[in-house]
Amino acid sequence: MKTKSDIGVIGLAVMGENLILNMASKGFTVTAYNRSQQKVTNFIDGRAKGKTIRGAASLEALVNSLKTPRKIMLMVKAGQVVDSMIEQLVPLLDEGDIIIDGGNSQFEDSDRRTVQLEKLGMHYIGTGVSGGEEGALLGPSIMPGGSPNAWVEVKPIFQAISAKVEGDVPCCDWVGNGGAGHFVKMVHNGIEYGDMQLICEAYLVMRDMLGMSADEIQTVFADWNQTELSSYLIEITADILAYKEPDGSPLIDKILDTAGQKGTGKWTGVTALHLGTPLTLIGEAVFARCLSAIKDERVAASQIVEADFEPFIGDKEEIIGALKDALLASKIVSYAQGFALMRQASNEFDYQLNFGAIALMWRGGCIIRSVFLDNIKQAFDAQPTLDNLLQDAYFNSVVKQAQKGWRKVVATAALHGVSAPCMSSALSYFDGYRTANLPANLLQAQRDYFGAHTYERLDKPRGEFYHTNWTGRGGDTASTTYSI
Repeated sequence: MKTKSDIGVIGLAVMGENLILNMASKGFTVTAYNRSQQKVTNFIDGRAKGKTIRGAASLEALVNSLKTPRKIMLMVKAGQVVDSMIEQLVPLLDEGDIIIDGGNSQFEDSDRRTVQLEKLGMHYIGTGVSGGEEGALLGPSIMPGGSPNAWVEVKPIFQAISAKVEGDVPCCDWVGNGGAGHFVKMVHNGIEYGDMQLICEAYLVMRDMLGMSADEIQTVFADWNQTELSSYLIEITADILAYKEPDGSPLIDKILDTAGQKGTGKWTGVTALHLGTPLTLIGEAVFARCLSAIKDERVAASQIVEADFEPFIGDKEEIIGALKDALLASKIVSYAQGFALMRQASNEFDYQLNFGAIALMWRGGCIIRSVFLDNIKQAFDAQPTLDNLLQDAYFNSVVKQAQKGWRKVVATAALHGVSAPCMSSALSYFDGYRTANLPANLLQAQRDYFGAHTYERLDKPRGEFYHTNWTGRGGDTASTTYSI
């Protein structure tokens, strides 16, 4: 083992332990620290035994064990715990040392911490890590951002431990300034919310509208995973549906239908509202989890609230084919909205995001990895200033081909009383996005009528605002024009 460690990691929960083991397996020497010393002892005497991993009994011992510039990665709970740990570390560190936050921190916190540490002559990296327990151990997708001068120091470690795709290309590259890394991870998680809900809606259509068993639905998902829908989430869905209880019954049928969430989907939606970017599908995915959480109320409502719909009597195979189209088209909208949000944030916060590189980082290791991320990378490589993926020739063509089935599923689900909020929202966004003249002219007239908020005219240059005395009782004074 080297005299000095290459990196230190604070936090020995599942992700922290597995990242340390990953680093050691790639030839790096790592110092592990946890507030509970017993955890350190158990780890060193257990999973870390015989590997290039040493334990530290204190933060001082951790810092002294590292070669300079020191690199310390925090794998602790986001929020105040990260700030507290930084506060304890700073007096022990020197100029040029690097603190890395590998948790799910809010990007605004990473913006603030980058400035804070750079003022002290130190560096900060806020990095998204995706892939769960298995990814952390075998190769996650890593999305670092923060102090650009720190990248050269951590690049060999991060790219070595990250997932690899064709040509041994690492699923890790520098994302951008300040909180860019955590912003991209936040959007990744928002898209993950959307993907998961879309899959659940496809499952619900097959289960409740078509009356299919878990085994029958499993076969469909397994088949879809051999097509352009191939992805990690489709793959694990097939595995989940195949899993049996000791009595041979499907476990999925016994799991309570209330979903949890840790907040990154909500953050994505709130940020989209702040930036004025339509992120309708991911918003619906978050609210679908909220609706699932009120289980007792839903059970009571199911006995009281009546709905008028007919049982399905059509061609099941036809609907399953259409469902595949609906899932694919809706998934494309989810990514289109996510990348549109990142574009807006990059401009707003000067993150200088490279969207092709982000798609590359998501091709392996992460939860939303799927085959069409290659197509997203190609789209942005060909046109770096692309406003929306729906304008790309490939995705435009795919959605055009899938559109008939997509509309059929959304309409049929509605007619037969099956909730499909994300597929419906995706279709509404698509139809709104492709509409040259939306009804906002009426909306703006209403605003001017009751609040003198003014409007622009089609027959006049943009930027000129007008007010009408609609009732004859108002005056000519208009409200100040502003936008959120």
